[in-house]
Amino acid sequence: MFEQARGEKDRLVRQLLNGQREDGTWRFLFENGISLDAYMIMLLRSLQLEDEPLIRRLHDRILDRQRADGVWALYADERDGHLASTVEAYYALLYAGYSRKTDDRLRRAERRILDQGGMRRINGLLTKVMLAATGQYPWPARLTIPLEFLLLPPSSPISFHDFSSYARVHFAPVLLLADRRFAVTTASSPDLSALLAGNATYGSNDALPRNRGLETLLQTIHTGLGQIAGMPAQLHKTAARRAERFMLDRVEPDGTLYSYATSTILMLFALLALGYDKRHPFLLRAVQGLYDMIADDNGMLLLQNSPSTIWDTALIGDALLQAGVAADHPAIRKAADFLLAKQQRSPGDWSQNMAHPAPGGWGFSESNTKHPDVDDTTAALRLLRAAGPRPAYAEAAEKGMNWTLAMQNDDGGWPAFERGKTNELLKWLPIEGAQAAALDPSSADLTGRTLEYWGRTERLTVRHAFIRRGVDWLAEHQEEDGSWYGRWGICYLYGTWAAVTGMMAVGVEAEHPAVRRAVRWLLDVQLPDGGWGESCRSDQLMRYVPLGTSNAAQTAWALDALIAVHAAPLPAITRGIERLIALLHTKDEATDYPLGAGLPGTYYTHYHSYRYIWPLLALSRYRNKYAAKP
Repeated sequence: MFEQARGEKDRLVRQLLNGQREDGTWRFLFENGISLDAYMIMLLRSLQLEDEPLIRRLHDRILDRQRADGVWALYADERDGHLASTVEAYYALLYAGYSRKTDDRLRRAERRILDQGGMRRINGLLTKVMLAATGQYPWPARLTIPLEFLLLPPSSPISFHDFSSYARVHFAPVLLLADRRFAVTTASSPDLSALLAGNATYGSNDALPRNRGLETLLQTIHTGLGQIAGMPAQLHKTAARRAERFMLDRVEPDGTLYSYATSTILMLFALLALGYDKRHPFLLRAVQGLYDMIADDNGMLLLQNSPSTIWDTALIGDALLQAGVAADHPAIRKAADFLLAKQQRSPGDWSQNMAHPAPGGWGFSESNTKHPDVDDTTAALRLLRAAGPRPAYAEAAEKGMNWTLAMQNDDGGWPAFERGKTNELLKWLPIEGAQAAALDPSSADLTGRTLEYWGRTERLTVRHAFIRRGVDWLAEHQEEDGSWYGRWGICYLYGTWAAVTGMMAVGVEAEHPAVRRAVRWLLDVQLPDGGWGESCRSDQLMRYVPLGTSNAAQTAWALDALIAVHAAPLPAITRGIERLIALLHTKDEATDYPLGAGLPGTYYTHYHSYRYIWPLLALSRYRNKYAAKP
């Protein structure tokens, strides 16, 4: 088995080395379903930018993703499909102009939409906003927060500043659009009014039921607004200017808002609502930024929400080092030089909750210059710390380490983007997915991976107080069954892998009760085929749901965790390695399964790089730890 593992490891190394670009990067697709393709069509048609070749190719990809039963789904085992995605696809295909309502495939989609209650049964704020902003849907009654909310100071019991940075850049344009009840239509706008009815037994999803938590939240907001001095009309104008300024101040050099396609598209509609001309240079620059995020997927074009260049480059460089590629190999040096140039050196929104903010983090995508995160920063640091003794690497690493340490939350765990974004009142927002999107609390995956960095790369252990606090946070947040929930991956396998490898890296004993419970859980959920696989449904039900078939990345996560704990290979590890090797030579639905999580039940990501990164890491650690054993 060791020789087979070595052969697969060497094959993956060759593939990755051959795939590196001249600038030192690896550029794999960051695939987000069909929603962004649909939004891009809606945007181009609304701006009357008649790029027919692009619109046609986006249309064709959306049509290609339709299931035989007429729906579009977020993931393969979503039994009834996804209503919001089906509406988005149906609308975009019509607006593109290359499909007709009378087409058989659109007839099937329409029947499924109506059978599931019509557009009013959509769960997904972004879908409703896009439909409303283009004249296809009444502005949701759930958006009851006044625009003046943006004016509340951070000292208020609740304010706009309490939102996570990711939520703020989406919520600001949404509040503007909702405030103006803005809608833009064109001569080619389709008529979706027939989809508003649906099956009457489903009712409306926009009604606001009586909810004590929601009432408390709204009362808190209105009380705070009542304390702001000024005439109502003037306050409203000030709030609109604040929203506009907030967006413009966070535009990246490439024209996008915070380097996300979703927030950029919302910003463009919000600026139209403020009176910007459709041909304003600022709008056209933002559209070009979106164009730069379009990628080719086997001949079909798709819009990526935020290309994963920094993430993939850092992870692949580290995986190659783990596989035995020398630190002075040209591929490692080129990757390190690229990352060095992308370190962020100016304070951003993350600095607002720090007494002495000092920049030093990395973002997710190449265009990201304002929005670093903990996971990308530790990924970059792993590579820079191993790439050699160059003074520039050492200086950058020191700044990155200090930034990562400063990002630790008061509870001992690590968030993704900003520390201290844990105001529980925001959970009562009348918005689908508010709990996941509005807050940025400590999470098991971020905390575990950060501990793994401190332990493996910096050789720090539980003897250091801040490391002990991170371990204690993990121990306190373990699920009863022994797993951990991972916020940014799917899901319990992801969180458990990160937690176990992090704890072991900082010197937690294999006999620690939390580690033992986690190992027992991993062994219990191993599939009969020897691998591991978890469904995206786990993210919605908040409990582990097996996928039914294994996939390479999740099998690698489970193996890496078990290898970290056990001094000798268990039979389960051997079976897992056998299955992992077999998976690397198959192509099925599980291969393309989304393993990145954005918003539960709404947004998932298929990282095309994960099929290479995590199997290479697991195979390397398997050989490194066990091959020399008798």
